[in-house]
Amino acid sequence: MSQQQISLPAKLINGGIAGIVGVTCVFPIDLAKTRLQNQRQGQQVYRSMMDCLVKTVRSEGYFGMYRGAAVNLTLVTPEKAIKLAANDLFRHHLAKDGKGLTLFKEMLAGCGAGMCQVIVTTPMEMLKIQLQDAGRLVAQQQKPVMMSPTKLVATNTMLSRSYNSGTVVSARQAVSATQIAKELLQTQGIQGLYKGLGATLMRDVPFSVVYFPLFANLNRLGKPSPDESSPFYWAFLSGCLAGSTAAVAVNPCDVVKTRLQSLNKGSSEETYNGVVDCVSKILRKEGPSAFLKGAGCRALVIAPLFGIAQVMYFVGVGEYILENSPLSLLSA
Repeated sequence: MSQQQISLPAKLINGGIAGIVGVTCVFPIDLAKTRLQNQRQGQQVYRSMMDCLVKTVRSEGYFGMYRGAAVNLTLVTPEKAIKLAANDLFRHHLAKDGKGLTLFKEMLAGCGAGMCQVIVTTPMEMLKIQLQDAGRLVAQQQKPVMMSPTKLVATNTMLSRSYNSGTVVSARQAVSATQIAKELLQTQGIQGLYKGLGATLMRDVPFSVVYFPLFANLNRLGKPSPDESSPFYWAFLSGCLAGSTAAVAVNPCDVVKTRLQSLNKGSSEETYNGVVDCVSKILRKEGPSAFLKGAGCRALVIAPLFGIAQVMYFVGVGEYILENSPLSLLSA
């Protein structure tokens, strides 16, 4: 099916479903990525992705690996829908007389898509990171004592801390992303949810600049003819390869973004006053290798996420849903 024949509502449905399916599958790896990126030199709680996941299950239970998943599942639909639809829209307007786009125009379309998605991505990442990183902070405080396999009441203590004053509200109060968002809005206004916006732009714009042109060119190689779409498996593999390549390429920006958006800090963990200050402190105290923390995890997260997204996009799940919806049946 040609992309030009796909309606905007169908594109939004395809992107949304792909985001939900993908996030559900790879969220534990994303949690490991966040915790590994936030570790400082000499204060490591986790040695690797597998070590992080095993310790998380032991101390927080199976569902501990899905801390922050609710906010991600809620907002990933509009985020992925905006990214895919915006890229397609920009590509359509940059194309002339139905001719193919030059590499520069493909990169320009990806840049536009990346700038559009941060409207949703920044607050989503802001809230998700607070919930994901809470277990690491508790584990760091209790190290080297073996953590109890019972529910982490201490985690709720960390999460129920006021993000403005640093005081503890309630030791046993379970805190959700909604409560964190309300408190940030009350104490800091809308800018509280958009902390790290610059770093998010630094990550998502280059990611889209790399991903979309790379995917388009890889996918083009699998087309039997210029007028036909690539096979199902080729679209998936192209999405996986383009996604993992772009993810590793922008991982240093993701490390900076994660550090800036982490409101709660462990003992002896420094605070940052912006992107430049964060980059300089990481370089000085941890070295260049710190910018590659979590790169493997991020590649494993992004590859299937975008592979699934492109399969949904090209198979036409959105079109099928729209054609069989009650409204379309009534109008038939």
